[in-house]
Amino acid sequence: MNILIVGVGAIGSALLAFLTKSGNRVQGLLREGRPELKYIEVEGIWGNFKVDVSTTSHLREVNTPDLVILSVKSFDTEEALRRIKPVVSERTFILIAQNGYGNYEKAVEIYGEERVILSRIIFGAKRESRNKVRITVSADDVIVGNPSPKVNSEKVKEVVEILKKSGIPTRYERDVYKYLWDKIIYNSALNPLGALLEVNYGYLAQNSGTRSIIDNIVKEIFCVLDAKGIETFWNKAEDYLEHFYNRLVPPTAEHYPSMLEDIKKGKTEIDSLNGAIISLGDDFGLETPVNQTVVGLIKAKEQLYSEVSKS
Repeated sequence: MNILIVGVGAIGSALLAFLTKSGNRVQGLLREGRPELKYIEVEGIWGNFKVDVSTTSHLREVNTPDLVILSVKSFDTEEALRRIKPVVSERTFILIAQNGYGNYEKAVEIYGEERVILSRIIFGAKRESRNKVRITVSADDVIVGNPSPKVNSEKVKEVVEILKKSGIPTRYERDVYKYLWDKIIYNSALNPLGALLEVNYGYLAQNSGTRSIIDNIVKEIFCVLDAKGIETFWNKAEDYLEHFYNRLVPPTAEHYPSMLEDIKKGKTEIDSLNGAIISLGDDFGLETPVNQTVVGLIKAKEQLYSEVSKS
């Protein structure tokens, strides 16, 4: 199987390294003008190794892939999906390996639901340098599935096996969309506050002030999900919060959000997290004041860092 990884950031680097190490034919597509990566060093909870990799920023050097793994930031999703169109065939599957709401939907809009599959990635990866990535934490398996029945489940399970054999804990779940929303809620509750206060997830869950904000973020999200008719594994916000504090936060308590690094670069994925909740709420006339406040603060801090970097 020819695999193209679009977006070689922290998660993309990890996927590229593990899939290459296990003998797959993998290319990494970089931003235009970026110099090639010749190797990647991996450290962390899944072992330490160094592997030579194949990357390019030139689309003309890309082999027609059987599988595209999209791991760009959410604000680059549409541009990336349209960029790869010349090398994507009718037999190519697109695997969404991103945070937030709207990435799967945009891929379906461009390529059709019969060609798009979805993952929920909940391991942490940090770029130590351009050629080094550290796997910091893993709260659960990578979950891969097909929200649409138009996708052949057996083909999706082939992708799952490839990831498993590469050393990335992975399983197939038909309800992958519910798992994705589980992570969207988790990220919306923790990432912005962690980026604003520059603290880890454990601190946010233990501090009474931030814990109250988290509770209200989640309650607003569930009101929006109920109005939209989006199903999750949880009947109400209180059930999710019990699971969140007791099961999700403890194994990731020492983790800092990737949004903390992004905000220092002047651009985050806030629009596909809390911002998406606001937009969905607006469709039904629902007010989401806590999420709106969080988004406003993140955007203010983005602007602050952008101004500092230009000065």
